[in-house]
Amino acid sequence: MTSAERIQRQLKRANADAMVGAADRSILLRADWIFDEALVRGLARSTSDVALRAPEGDIVAVSVGAAGTPDALALLAAGKAPADAHEVSAVEIADNYNDKLRKREPPYLLRLTEDNLPAIERRTFAGAYKGVTDLVTLYAWPRPARYVTKVCANAGITPNQVTSLSLVMVLAAMWAFWTGHYAWGLVAAWIMTFLDTVDGKLARVTLRSSRFGDFFDHSIDLVHPPFWWWAWIVGLPAVGLPLQYATAALVAIVAGYILQRVEEGVFIACFGIEMHVWRRFDSWFRLITARRNPNLLLLTASVIGSRPDIGIYAVAIWTVLCLGVHAVQLVQAAAAKRGGALRSWLASPQ
Repeated sequence: MTSAERIQRQLKRANADAMVGAADRSILLRADWIFDEALVRGLARSTSDVALRAPEGDIVAVSVGAAGTPDALALLAAGKAPADAHEVSAVEIADNYNDKLRKREPPYLLRLTEDNLPAIERRTFAGAYKGVTDLVTLYAWPRPARYVTKVCANAGITPNQVTSLSLVMVLAAMWAFWTGHYAWGLVAAWIMTFLDTVDGKLARVTLRSSRFGDFFDHSIDLVHPPFWWWAWIVGLPAVGLPLQYATAALVAIVAGYILQRVEEGVFIACFGIEMHVWRRFDSWFRLITARRNPNLLLLTASVIGSRPDIGIYAVAIWTVLCLGVHAVQLVQAAAAKRGGALRSWLASPQ
């Protein structure tokens, strides 16, 4: 998209897209710069005249009263601030902590030039990536996901179309596991996990995320893992490896998964932040906790070793252990809250 189109989408998402003359304030942004969405939201929240200063010293955006728009427009074209506007840097109008993406990262403000386009692409994609997540998503998927995200964006493929394909992969993996075709099931499962990374990044970099898309994506993510593990157990007799304690393994996995989600919800309800962003340990443990991708690593290793039965036992044991770790985190958080509200280590100054 053009820079102007990108800015228009950002303004709309910040609820700052009223027609000229229909609002008390105006936000003016130079289209020869690329703005982090947090900067646009910061300008939209401003109730006084402010001017955003680039690192080079030029003024690249302003928020002013509607009456001062013509003068501000002329000054902005020259890279100058209105006389009464308070000049701010990027980090002053939008801090380094992104709660939604669970990471600490300075907001970007990039000059748009032909030579700078590759760097802009890398930076905007990095800005769309979550900071606290599982090890596969964090370390294995970023480079291929950036390439596929670019292909999808250029081809006009929407995030919801990518999510729909991931749903097809969910069903294909479940069928393959159910019938004991574990290798093919793992291929479909890993494709699904990759697409699950791409759809969110595509939505953010193209500024096309929506309430329905968010619900569609997260509903699939939330529901499908227990069905995969159940299908895995059902398929074991087909390869001559029926589980002796199949019911116990299934109960441990499904109940453990549900209870872990409950623990995370209780943590948010009681302490106002996500469990995985409270302390450094909590963010580190999110890399390996018994969620879909770490469990798939265990199962993939077991199929490589020709023992998918041991793999599902490993998932059951790891699920129970992680459930215990999260319970301890809840107790520790309750004790820590006596000294004041909990704050994410990512939001703390370094």
